[in-house]
Amino acid sequence: MSFLRIQNLYKTFDRVVAVNLRGTWNCPKHELRQMREQGSGAIVNNSSIGGLIGSATRSAYSATKHAVLGLTRSTALEGGAQGIRINAVCPGTIATPMVDQMVAAGDLDHDASVAASAIPRLGRPEEIAAAVLWLCSPGASYVTGVALPVDDGYTAA
Repeated sequence: MSFLRIQNLYKTFDRVVAVNLRGTWNCPKHELRQMREQGSGAIVNNSSIGGLIGSATRSAYSATKHAVLGLTRSTALEGGAQGIRINAVCPGTIATPMVDQMVAAGDLDHDASVAASAIPRLGRPEEIAAAVLWLCSPGASYVTGVALPVDDGYTAA
C-alpha cells in the first residue's frame, strides 16, 4: 500500500470520527445546560445499524456509530436523575441522497439491500423522524439509554 493511500485512509478516518463521534459528543454539553435549568428534556442521538453490527468494509463508520451508542448510554445514566432522557435511533438503509450516491458509486447494491429486508423496500426519512418524535414524546417518558433500531428487522436476523 502506498504512502499516499495510507495517508488518505488516516484523513478519511479522522473525518468520520470528527463528524460522527465528535459532532455527537459536542451537542449534549450545550443541550444539557438548558435541560438542567428547566429540569427535563429529551435528546435523541443518531447512530446506525452500523452501531449495532459490524461491517467488513466500513470499520471507521461502524466504530464511530458504536461509540455514539456508548455515549448515549453513559449520558443517559448521567442525565436521568435530572429528568433528562437520552436515546439513539439506529436507522437501516434509508432512501436519502447519500444512499443514492452510494448506489451510483457502486458502494451499495440497492436490489441486494431490498432483498435482505424483512420489509421489501428502503426506509423513508419520515419513518426515522417518527421514531425520534416518539422518543421525545411523553409516550416514551420511561425510556432512556436505548438504541432503537429503525431498520425493517435487519438486525433481528
